[in-house]
Amino acid sequence: MSKELVQALDALEEERGIDRAVVVDALENALKAAYKKQYNAAQNVEATFDDKKGKMTIKQVKIVVLDEDLLDPDTEISLTEALVINKAYEPGDEIRFDVTPKDFGRMAAQAAKQVIVQKMREASRQAIYDKYQDYQDEIITGEVERQDSRFLYVMLPGKQEAVMTPADQMPTEQYQMRDRIKVLVNKVENSLKGPQIFVSRTAPDLVKRLFEQEVPEVYDGTVEIVSIAREAGDRSKIAVYTHDGDLDPVGALVGQRGARVQSVVTELGGEHMDIVEWVEDEAQYIANALNPAEVTDVIFDPANEQSVTVIVPDDQLSLAIGKKGQNARLAARLTGFKIDIKAESEASKLAEEAPVVETDQEVVLDEAIDPAATEATEQTPTTEQED
Repeated sequence: MSKELVQALDALEEERGIDRAVVVDALENALKAAYKKQYNAAQNVEATFDDKKGKMTIKQVKIVVLDEDLLDPDTEISLTEALVINKAYEPGDEIRFDVTPKDFGRMAAQAAKQVIVQKMREASRQAIYDKYQDYQDEIITGEVERQDSRFLYVMLPGKQEAVMTPADQMPTEQYQMRDRIKVLVNKVENSLKGPQIFVSRTAPDLVKRLFEQEVPEVYDGTVEIVSIAREAGDRSKIAVYTHDGDLDPVGALVGQRGARVQSVVTELGGEHMDIVEWVEDEAQYIANALNPAEVTDVIFDPANEQSVTVIVPDDQLSLAIGKKGQNARLAARLTGFKIDIKAESEASKLAEEAPVVETDQEVVLDEAIDPAATEATEQTPTTEQED
């Protein structure tokens, strides 16, 4: 047994990368527990394993006390007895006695087997956790395995099972066994039952990673994807930017004759892609985000810096809002602004109906009126009212 155990330790260290000292420590604790359980031992004992020779020993530990202070013979030894063993002992010293049973080998072998199996299991779990932690927020291709009321189960490379919640499943897709799908690893948990890997088909970062695979300029950072707003399976808006003044960032993602964006659209089952340019000018960025609608004006709310009113031509209103408000909703998510869209005719009518507030000195128009009109009014002389 001794030789086989040493060889097992060598294999664990070399092949599995398990620290030898960690296994020896666990083995010694297991031997100690096994001894106490088998022999109903109340005394203080230590288990020692020599990982070179494979020899195991159990030693009882007793503390030297003055003769009159001896209370527990299982854990204490009188000074008189201790001096018989060695005249150098003093109160407080520890003396170890070998109490290894003759039949301890069988019990030790069983304990060693349990420890090694447990350490191998722990090491395997940790290796899986570490591996997929490195894959977090990255794309990986898996195979649909099965589905129940809670999850879709996807087999990843290395025979590792991952789970996909209903919220992470594309509403436009029907998954069949053995379908190969690209998923985003969005969470890895190290639970008591082992690593649990969560994957997604709906995460916005899936779109980003797909473009990285298709567009070299995105992969190398020449073109940056600044923001993504997504309603998975239906439509996504993507804001892109580049420091390279000679490069069209939108054109880079679209590709020649739309080849690059079409690859992403195909992978996502026909999900529409609106690619717009991110610019530092917030008004222009908001206008870009409402593509394909034309924007006449963007008016910021002085009372709320994250709220704007966007004016569009009358014939562009439905296009700007989009089906069931989708275009406006995605534009708001993309830019981080609350967007209120009005047609030009509506905006003009509101300006005309805006109330006039009179004071003793001047006439002040409501903020809804065009600033140019306000300026003209301020230049018009006022007269004092008659008594």
